[in-house]
Amino acid sequence: MAELEGPEFGKADFVLLDEVTMEHFMENLRLRFSKGRIYTYIGEVVVAMNPYQPLELYGPSVVEQYRGRELYERPPHLFALADAAYKAMKRRAKDTCIVISGRGQVGGTPGSRVPMGAHLAHLLPVPGESGAGKTEASKYIMQYIAAITNPTQRAEVERVKNVLLKSNCVLEAFGNAKTNRNDNSSRFGKYMDINFDFKGDPTGGHIYNYLLEKSRVLQQQPGERNFHSFYQLLLGAPDALLASLHLQRDPTAYCYTQQGTQGSGNVQFVAEGEVAALEAVEQLAVLAQLTGTTPEQLRQALLARTVATGGGELIEKGHSPTEAAYGRDACAKAIYERLFGWIVGRINASITARGYDVRQHGKSTVIGVLDIYGFEIFDTNSFEQFCINYCNEKLQQLFIELILRQEQAEYQREGITWQNIEYFSNEPIVELVEQPHRGILALLDEACLAVGTVTDALFLANMDARLGHHPHYSSRKLCPTDKTMEFDRDFRIKHYAGDVTYSVEGFLDKNKDTLFQDFKRLLYNSMDPVLRAMWPDGEQSITEVTKRPLTAATLFKNSIVALVENLASKEPYYVRCIKPNDQKSPVLFDEERCRHQVAYLGLLENVRVRRAGFAYRQPYDRFLQRYKMTCEYTWPNHLMATDREATQTLLEQHGFQDDVAYGHTKVFIRTPRTLFCLEQERAQLIPIIVLLLQKAWRGALARRWCRYLRAAYAIMGYYKRHKVKAYLLELIRRFQGVRSMPDFGKSLAWPEPPAVLSRFQENSQQLFRRWRARQIVKNIPPSDMAQIRAKVAAMGALHGLRKDWGCQRGWVRDYLSSASENPGLALPFAHRVQALRDKVHFGAVLFSSHVRKINRFNKSRDRAILITDQHLYKLEPRKQYRVMRELPLSMVTGLSVTSCRAQLVVFHTQNHDDLAVCLHKTQPRGDERVGELVGVLLEHCRTTKRELQVHVSDRIQLSLRGRKRLLTVETQPDVAAPDFRKSRDGFVLYWPGS
Repeated sequence: MAELEGPEFGKADFVLLDEVTMEHFMENLRLRFSKGRIYTYIGEVVVAMNPYQPLELYGPSVVEQYRGRELYERPPHLFALADAAYKAMKRRAKDTCIVISGRGQVGGTPGSRVPMGAHLAHLLPVPGESGAGKTEASKYIMQYIAAITNPTQRAEVERVKNVLLKSNCVLEAFGNAKTNRNDNSSRFGKYMDINFDFKGDPTGGHIYNYLLEKSRVLQQQPGERNFHSFYQLLLGAPDALLASLHLQRDPTAYCYTQQGTQGSGNVQFVAEGEVAALEAVEQLAVLAQLTGTTPEQLRQALLARTVATGGGELIEKGHSPTEAAYGRDACAKAIYERLFGWIVGRINASITARGYDVRQHGKSTVIGVLDIYGFEIFDTNSFEQFCINYCNEKLQQLFIELILRQEQAEYQREGITWQNIEYFSNEPIVELVEQPHRGILALLDEACLAVGTVTDALFLANMDARLGHHPHYSSRKLCPTDKTMEFDRDFRIKHYAGDVTYSVEGFLDKNKDTLFQDFKRLLYNSMDPVLRAMWPDGEQSITEVTKRPLTAATLFKNSIVALVENLASKEPYYVRCIKPNDQKSPVLFDEERCRHQVAYLGLLENVRVRRAGFAYRQPYDRFLQRYKMTCEYTWPNHLMATDREATQTLLEQHGFQDDVAYGHTKVFIRTPRTLFCLEQERAQLIPIIVLLLQKAWRGALARRWCRYLRAAYAIMGYYKRHKVKAYLLELIRRFQGVRSMPDFGKSLAWPEPPAVLSRFQENSQQLFRRWRARQIVKNIPPSDMAQIRAKVAAMGALHGLRKDWGCQRGWVRDYLSSASENPGLALPFAHRVQALRDKVHFGAVLFSSHVRKINRFNKSRDRAILITDQHLYKLEPRKQYRVMRELPLSMVTGLSVTSCRAQLVVFHTQNHDDLAVCLHKTQPRGDERVGELVGVLLEHCRTTKRELQVHVSDRIQLSLRGRKRLLTVETQPDVAAPDFRKSRDGFVLYWPGS
C-alpha cells in the first residue's frame, strides 16, 4: 500500500529519490515527518522518526492490516518488516532477527508507553543512544508475535507467550532506572532467543543478560535514580511486609535511594586505632536477620578478611574504614547483580521448550530479540559507558559488515556488474578497544594484573604512550590545548556516533570487580535458601588455589563477541531510528541534528547500495525448489542442463528477465514486486498441488484400508459362521427331547447367542413359548377353557398392577348358588335366578357374590350382586334376594379396582350413577375374587365385541347420582369386616388387616 500514499507525503521509499544526495534525503525526511509519516523504507530497511506524541499505529486493527502482507502492500511500518521477517523464518526455516538502531528516543517521550519507531517481531535493537525506546520496542515485538501466532490456541504455546510477555515487567523493575534522558532506561542488556516450531508458534525461549549497571546501586548522576525495584518496594509494599523488612516508605531515608546520590550505604564505619568499627552496632541484628546469617558472622565479614598464606596458614586482617566501606559497597553490588541473575534464571526455567522432539515436531527456528543499552554520552562517562558504547560499536560494525561490505563482496564474488560504493567503516574504532595486546581492554587488563601499585592515572599514561598515534584516540596530555579534558583523568574516543570523553577514575576497581571471599562464604552459609543458591562459589575452601578470575571487561567483551557471532548467523532485518529534536517536540525538525544521525548511521550509503543492488538472492537449486511449480518447463522436474538455465526459463516465462541478474551460483532479483508476484502465483498453485497429493495419498490410504477391511471381513465372516453353527448345534442338542419332558422344556436354559443371532433367539424363544403353551392347552378339558380365557383376560388387565388377583385357584363364578359358600340361602337364590331367567331369558350367570355397599343415605348395607350375560342385578339377601336395582350390562363402561388386597370394585355406568361394592363373606375368608370378576367381564365383552375399561388405582373417582366422589381404602387392624364410611371429599373403605 506504499504506492497508495499520495505525492504530498513524499517518497515512501528513499530508493525512489530522484537524486541520492544528502539534501534530497533530508528534504524527503522533513516532509514525511511534517505530514505525520514517521516510517520510510530504504528497500527492506525501515527508517523511523520519533513522533513525540501518541499515535494510533499499533492496535489490533493495525496488526490485522499487516498480518500476512508483503512488505510494500501497506504503507511503511514496523509491522510490515516484522511480518516479512516472520514469513522468511517460516518459509525458509531460517533464523531471523530485526536490528533496530538509532540515536534518539523514537516513538515516545522518555518513560512514555508510546512505542519507538520499532515495535515488532524478530526485533534486534542495536546501537542507539539511551532513551531511544528500545525497551518499549521489545515489548511491542512480543505483543505482535503473540497476536499473529498460535491460531489454534494450544495451551502450552499460550503459556509460553504469557511468560515471555509478562517477564518484561519483572526485568524492567529490577533492571531499569530513571536517567536524565529516559524515565525508563534499560541499565542492562537483554538478548532473548524465541524458539518456534515448524508451524511458526513459539514453543520456548532463553534470555541472556549483559552488564547490569550494578554501580547504580551505590551512586547515580545528579537528577537520576536507583533501580525501579527499590522505590516500588518502598511505595507499594503493604505495611506488614515493610515492617518485617525493617523498612520505611521514605526513599530519602536510605543512602542508596536518595536521588542523585554519590554516597555510601547506611552502614557506616569509624576508626578504632588502625582498624574499622561499626558506627551503629544495632544495625547488625537487622542485617543478619534479613540475610539469614548471625550478627557475629556478619560483623566479622564487614570488619575483617581472612587471608591464606602459602603454607596454608590463615591470617585474619582487619579492615581500615576505607577498606570496610569498599567491601560493604562491593557486597551490595554483588548481591543485587546475583539477584538479577537468579531472576533471569527462574524466567528461563519457565520458558524452556518442554518435550520438543525434532524427529516428531520438526526443525525449530529462532527469532532473536535484543533490548540493549543505547549509545550513552553523559557529563561524566565512566567504565559502564565505555563498555556500553563499545557494545554499540560492535553492533554498528555488524550492520556495516552485513549490509554494506558483504553485500558488495557477494556481487563481486557472483560476477554481478557493480559500481563500488564508499562507506564509513568503524572497524578502526573497534580495534582500538578490543585489539589483543594493544587495545584499551588489553591495556586495562594488563594494568589490573600488574604487580605493585597501579593507579588509574598510570593506566591513562600507559594508554597515551601506546595509543597516542591512533586517529580515534586523544587525551589532555596529547592535546594540551583542549580544556574540555582534565590532565591525568580524561581520554576521548571518536566513536561512529560522536566523540565521548571518559574519566578513568574507577576503571581499575570496576574492571577487577573485587569481592572478598569472606562475603561469599558468609552468604553461601545463609539460612535463606534463595540467597544461598546465589553464592555457589562460597563453598570453595579458603586455602584452595584457583585460577585468577577474568576481569569484568574481558567477560563483557567475550559475551558481546559471542552475541555478534550469534546475530551474524541469522537473517537480519533493520530499523534505523532518528531523533528529530532534543526538545521532544512533535513538530520541530532539527536539520543539523537529523543530518548528523543520517550521516553516522550510514543511511545515504545504504540508499546507494540498495539502488545499485538487488533485494533478493537465492541459490538456483533452492529457488527452483520453491517456485518450479509456476512454470510448465520446470514442474515437477526440469530436463535442462543446469539449474541456472531452468531458473532463467522460469523467469522469462513470467516476463521478469529485466528485473533479475544471474550470478555464478545464485539468482538476484532487484525489486520485491517480482518476488511478490512469484509468491502470489505459488500461493495459488499450492492448494491445487496439495489437493493432488492429498488425492493420491488418500487414494493409496483408501486402497490399503480397503484391503485391510476385506481381509478383516473375511475373517469376521468365517468366525461368525463358526459361532452361528456352534450355537445352532448347541440349541438342537439342548431342545431335541423337549416333547417328552413333563414341563415341555420350561426348565431348560438357552445358550448365549452370538450378537448377530440375538434377535433370532428372541424370536425363537417367543415361538417356543407359543408352542409350549399350545402343548399345555391341548391337554386342558374343554370345560375349563372358559376359565382359562377369563384368567388370561384378567392377567392382561391386572398383571403388575395388582398384588394378587386369584389366578392360582379355580374360579367358580356363581358363588351364591353354592351350598358351601351360601348355606341356607343357596336355594332361595336359585329360585330368584330361575325367575329372572324365565323373565328375561338370559343365557348364563357370569358372577354372583355377597357385597357391602353404600345406600342413598350414605349408610353401609349388605347386599348381593348377580351378573348375567345381559344384566347386573343388586339383590337383597334378607328378602329372598329381591331385585333392588337392575342395570343392563351394556350400560357398564368400565371397572375400577385397587392395587391392594381390598375386594373393592366400582362399576362405571353411562348414566354417571356408578355402583361401588366390596366383595365379602367369602369362603374361605379373604378369598381373592376381584381378578375373577374382572376376567369374567372382560372375556364376556370380548366375545360380544364390546370394550370395557379397567383402571387400577388406590384413589378411585366415581359418580353417585351425578355427583363426583373420591373413594379411598384404608387398612384397619381392629375392623372385623369391610365397611364404608363417609369422608370429607367422598368415602373411605376400611379393610380389615395389619
